[in-house]
Amino acid sequence: MDEGKVHPIASNSGEKLGAIAMPANVIRDADGSSRVILSEPTGCTAEVLLHGGQIVSWKNERREELLFLTNKALWKAGKVIKGGISICFPQCINFGSPEQPGFVRNRLWSVDDSPAPLPPANSRSTVDLLLKSTDDDLKNWPHRLVVIRMAIIPITVVFNTFLCCFGFDGLFRFELRLRISVTAGKLTVIPRVRNVDSKPFSFAVALCSYLSVSDISEVRVEGLETLDYFDNLLQRERYTEQADAITFDGEVERVYLSTPPKIAVIDHEKKRTYVLRKDGMPDAALWNPWDKKAKAMPDFGDEDYRISLCIDSSSIETPIVLKPCEEWKGRQELTAVSSSYCSGQLDPRKVLQGYQY
Repeated sequence: MDEGKVHPIASNSGEKLGAIAMPANVIRDADGSSRVILSEPTGCTAEVLLHGGQIVSWKNERREELLFLTNKALWKAGKVIKGGISICFPQCINFGSPEQPGFVRNRLWSVDDSPAPLPPANSRSTVDLLLKSTDDDLKNWPHRLVVIRMAIIPITVVFNTFLCCFGFDGLFRFELRLRISVTAGKLTVIPRVRNVDSKPFSFAVALCSYLSVSDISEVRVEGLETLDYFDNLLQRERYTEQADAITFDGEVERVYLSTPPKIAVIDHEKKRTYVLRKDGMPDAALWNPWDKKAKAMPDFGDEDYRISLCIDSSSIETPIVLKPCEEWKGRQELTAVSSSYCSGQLDPRKVLQGYQY
């Protein structure tokens, strides 16, 4: 099945996780919450909370943490934790910002013991998570008013990011799945959305990934040059990126459109490059609150902006439409490789082509 394309729902026959897939450990904490620990033979690990389906840790074989998670995280039910990797669905109203990320991040997921068929996860530690819509979800969504406006007013990104939380009839039933896999040097997240309703619906989706960096002022992002983007700090106006690479000296909240399948985040001080590969999610959002906004957030440390960068694989500009009995699937892969430099800069062509130094 190709990522990002809509397909009829397949049967559950066929290979599931593969004969030599590594098992996942489910741990119940003292407060009653549950988390899944993934580990693979080289020593790479990941930790996933069932609350929100959120990945809160990813460590390499040297036990170095590669994801950022604030020390001021509010570990309370119903609270979004700033950090890790989490999914925004069915709306992403504020683009890459985690302020209104969709209700699925505040729901308790379950481990899917009978996942729909995907390519086998051989030599990986894998968990499949499942979230189904409930009657309470349906009661909480507004009805037809916005959909009527959509039929009259041309669709813009402002309407898209607002409308995508509604089906064509205002409400919809869905099944949302996440496959999270760890293998040597790689973390893979595969989101899947099924329409189990009797009517079509549309949605937006994003995987918000907080990367751990040495100093945001020493970070550059390559692969987004010359692309159009919406700037959420400037009334969501559309601009074209003019810089050879994106660097940071202040607050950033942008959605880049029609991005390539590979993006490089280069940390000069650590000589580390994160390579993000994605399918089915054509947009990419960047978010860093900088100093003033960081100090104003109760669940974000005053200096956390210095050591983190949020980058989203997303489909925001154009909502994804599913007819009854159709399924959408995306994919995000994160790798962290060592970087070498000439004159203080990494060759972006080698990074984006997937070469390792």
